[in-house]
Parts: sequence; structure tokens; C-alpha cells
Amino acid sequence: MQAFDRSPRIARLLETLSSALASRRGLPVLIGILLIVIAFVAQIIAWFAPSPALQCIWAITLHVGLLSALIGIVMSEPLGR
Repeated sequence: MQAFDRSPRIARLLETLSSALASRRGLPVLIGILLIVIAFVAQIIAWFAPSPALQCIWAITLHVGLLSALIGIVMSEPLGR
């Protein structure tokens, strides 16, 4: 089994992702903000109509949105202007 860090597929994925994000540096942050807003709306709806599915949607979108926004902030500087 080949090491994860030497995989050509992962290297191509990182190269493609890096070049795509270099021209759109704010995109992960905007996606994160959008997911956080969706989580807020799901939480408001779940408050009026309690549902385990809405609680699950809230938790997933909130945490994925936070991670996306934080990764976007961290990656914006290394990708350059």
C-alpha cells in the first residue's frame, strides 16, 4: 500500500484545489457563512416544530460551515493575491 502523502491522486487533487482556490480566495469563507445561516434557519424552525432531523441538519451544517470558514481564512494568506 502506497503512503498517503506520496499518492499521485492526492497530489493532483491538492494541486487542482490550490489553483482553483487561488483565484477565488474568499469562496470557502462565503460557503461557510452560507452554511451557518442555513443552520440558524434550521434551528429557528426546529424551535417552533421540534424534530430530530432538524437538530441533525442544524448540527451538521453549523459545524461544516464553521470548519469551511476557518479553513478558508487560514488558506487565504498562503494562496497569495
